Amino acid sequence: MRSSLRARHVIGYADGDHRLILDGEVVWEGDTILHVGGPFEGRVDERIDCGDAVVAPGFVDLNALADIDHAIFDSFQTPDLLLGQEWSSEYVGRRAELLTAEQLAFRREYALVQLLLHGVTTALPIAAESYRAWAETEEEFEDVVAIAGRLGNRLYLGPSYRYGVPVVDAGGHRSIHWDAREGDAGLRAAEHFVERFDGAQSGRIRGLLAPARIETQTAESLRATRRAADRLGCPLRLHAGQSHEELADLRAAYGTRPVEVLDSLGVLGPRTIIPHAWAVDGHSEVGPPEAAHGSSDLRRLADSGTTVAFCPLAAGRYAMVMESFDRYRAAGVRLGLGTDTFPPDMLRAIDQGSILTKAVERSQDAGQVADLYRAATLGGAAALGREDLGRLAAGAKADLVVVGLGDLRTGPVEDPVRTMVLGAAPVVRVVVDGRTVVVDGRVPGVDEASMRSRAQELFDVYRTSFSDRDSRRRSTAELMPPTFPSL
Repeated sequence: MRSSLRARHVIGYADGDHRLILDGEVVWEGDTILHVGGPFEGRVDERIDCGDAVVAPGFVDLNALADIDHAIFDSFQTPDLLLGQEWSSEYVGRRAELLTAEQLAFRREYALVQLLLHGVTTALPIAAESYRAWAETEEEFEDVVAIAGRLGNRLYLGPSYRYGVPVVDAGGHRSIHWDAREGDAGLRAAEHFVERFDGAQSGRIRGLLAPARIETQTAESLRATRRAADRLGCPLRLHAGQSHEELADLRAAYGTRPVEVLDSLGVLGPRTIIPHAWAVDGHSEVGPPEAAHGSSDLRRLADSGTTVAFCPLAAGRYAMVMESFDRYRAAGVRLGLGTDTFPPDMLRAIDQGSILTKAVERSQDAGQVADLYRAATLGGAAALGREDLGRLAAGAKADLVVVGLGDLRTGPVEDPVRTMVLGAAPVVRVVVDGRTVVVDGRVPGVDEASMRSRAQELFDVYRTSFSDRDSRRRSTAELMPPTFPSL
């Protein structure tokens, strides 16, 4: 079966970078692209003219929201109310799963549908841990493999695990509760999952080791994770350098900053992905650079080939910012993009990333859309060691996104890439591995009304559950006050 998409604009690939093609056509057979360029003269079984639109490579989301709530419950509270987001010391002894296995599977299906609707064709999922008895499990990820097989997502998967969890006592003091047995079991399960499922669903499922945030790991667990990732030949993703609480924890435990800790433990490397990583020397909230030539942490990241996953939407909502995307690029740090919040909208993330960078640099020509767009496509593919993703070129995987430019709300087209980013243009069609998974902005076979209703039900369960874990047992209305009082 040969298929073709034509459009006013196509983002092709040549000479190591994206290239714009006017009135272009993309042809693929099976899961592989055959042609990107002008009109194709060969045989085509199905040809679709997308009109005033952009045909682009699918987005690679290195920190993809795979949940219903992330950065919605906890992005507006005062410091005192934020303590209600943590487990109480008392709750640790009676911790339990909030959702059933079937509810967990629905949560994942809802999230994977959202990713496809936003043009994310390759995703490394991330979900909250607050509602878990401890962490993610191998069994629930078996369900994710099946769901992705049905929907058509390309995923790098592995259950997250942790050796500790932040807790708050009755006096409001924060600490880490450690449980090595839980952590060891989680690491073993993650390794076992990768061994079982790497290459599943015709190669669309690949393995990933995804330990939870750095402050919930021990030095030995991080070394063990590095050894396991090397043995399995899979990427390692670890959240680090993302919060002031984490900085304090690591300074108490190691006497230094997150990137330096990871470097000393041998965790950095070409297959390592670090979401956020804003807390480096030279940052205005961390301290002056140690080296005369600039940030020593940026040099560690660049020299090791580590990829930093910039997550602009989450960063802005949590009042943190990389200083800056452009400076990391100039230092030679490999960069990708992640959503890490709802909605998992990469076009919106590119726009927000550009805005944050301009604000940090106090320069209108900072944070160029082209650079952020490369991070969302080519940068993510490079982090995974995939030269067949993040680009439209003969021989690459047939992962495509069609973004419409014909909607009056999008406005006139100044430049197709800048317009689709700044104009909030809609994703109308998505192809993954040669299979069309979104048509006219809908995922075929998904009952949207039913899914929305059920997602709201689970969302409400999430909201009310915080009171039970809060050290002061405050009500939902206290922990998450409404924007305006109700009449």
